[in-house]
Amino acid sequence: MTDEYDVVVVGSGGGALTGAFLAQKAGLATVVVEKTALLGGTSAYSGGACWLPGSAVQQRAGIPDSTESAREYLGAILVDPDATAVEAFLTHAPELVAELEADEAIDFEWLPFPEYYDAPGRVPLGRSIQPANVKRGDLPERVGRLVRPPVERDRAGEGGRNTLSGGQALIARLLDGFLRDGGTVLTELPVTGLVLDGDRVAGVAGMTPEGPKEIRARRGVLVAAGGFEGNADLRAEHGVPGDVAWTMAPSGTNTGEPIRAGAAIGAATDYRGVGWFCPGLAQPDGGGSFTLGFRSGLMVDQRGRRYGNEARPYDQFGRLMAEAPERIPSWYVFDSREGGRLPAIAMPEGDPAEHLAAGTWVRADTLPELAAAIGVPAEDLVATVERFNGFCASGVDEDFGRGDDEYDTFFAGGEGPNKALTPVTQPPYYAARFVLSDLGTKGGLVTDERGRVLREDGHPVPGLYAAGNSAASVFGSVYPGPGAPLGSAMVFASLAVRDLGAAGS
Repeated sequence: MTDEYDVVVVGSGGGALTGAFLAQKAGLATVVVEKTALLGGTSAYSGGACWLPGSAVQQRAGIPDSTESAREYLGAILVDPDATAVEAFLTHAPELVAELEADEAIDFEWLPFPEYYDAPGRVPLGRSIQPANVKRGDLPERVGRLVRPPVERDRAGEGGRNTLSGGQALIARLLDGFLRDGGTVLTELPVTGLVLDGDRVAGVAGMTPEGPKEIRARRGVLVAAGGFEGNADLRAEHGVPGDVAWTMAPSGTNTGEPIRAGAAIGAATDYRGVGWFCPGLAQPDGGGSFTLGFRSGLMVDQRGRRYGNEARPYDQFGRLMAEAPERIPSWYVFDSREGGRLPAIAMPEGDPAEHLAAGTWVRADTLPELAAAIGVPAEDLVATVERFNGFCASGVDEDFGRGDDEYDTFFAGGEGPNKALTPVTQPPYYAARFVLSDLGTKGGLVTDERGRVLREDGHPVPGLYAAGNSAASVFGSVYPGPGAPLGSAMVFASLAVRDLGAAGS
């Protein structure tokens, strides 16, 4: 069985669908090949933030963003970057937003959400943008049926909501435009390899219930199928901390076959970026939930001691967790001031009663009893909490500086001298088990500033492009701000489409 198109896009997240949307709009017959029955991957679970500096969206919001300030910011935080690729990202980001917003299907708005580093060029309250919400009833039925639901509903086997927001809105809007313009979607078709015509990539090989299938590409193949966070062997091979069970990727996805297919034909790979990490609220079923925005409470390791600023950006705290074995798992200690709910944003949080029954949360009337329940030394936990409460009274976290940065206080609402510091004083006390989760790996195929996949000698593999977590990140090991994974995926998917369109003209 063989089909043929101009462009084959592997994957269906924000980067993949940006590429597919733009390719089809440019008159290139394009097919999206998705491993599962639903589209969107981890992008559909996300808040939909897109780190795309310098666009008209930020200008309309009147915030002090610009390409120049973003260049200064990245210049201050990135480690040994590919300067040409970074400049391509910065130059094309506003062009991409303008091109997308020129279509009636796409609409963005500014999203207040602080960036993750206190560095020159940082914009107060951030420069990220997000797609505007869209009603399911305003979309073609097939679009609504294909978009993966938000994580808390998808994991429970439930359908999506009537209002699609965040990542679902992004996927729905791009998919709507793609199908409107005649694009093709093939679901439940895992890619098993790349098809070669001489040294050129001329399509992909997949496996259907009826047998093998080739999907040929006259212009090129764009691999934007996520990373390999769902593959335990590849995680171990490339030193990615955490566990398959704790990743935020949808079940059964992102196991790395497209990356391995590229490597098998001689593509260069780079895994130094490792991943996009976060503290994960352990779930009764063994999974983990992306958690951020801690409002009160404190994180302790298996010795009952704090080891960092709990309010710092989630990727930075996740990397801190990975630095010592006694930090996985950790326990988040909090009191009853929010009625026994976790004082943070967890997606999904789960039912507190189910957590308590499963032991992923414990409750006790005193701190020594809480320590015994989670297996940490009572004297250490009591001393840690008392020291933390002292910082809450003074307003200064002498150990880790919680509350010193704009990001620390964005989600907080404490009433003391430092609103990021609220004492743990109201029994009964709780402890929630935390593991190291991730939003995806960020190592993969090496690409250039045009999204072309490169060989070890630096020459491009003809016909092969990559974006998103299937490619080595332009940001390396750094997570600049909300929406950096989506923003970079979208930009390099767009640049890839520009190149493969020009190559066939």
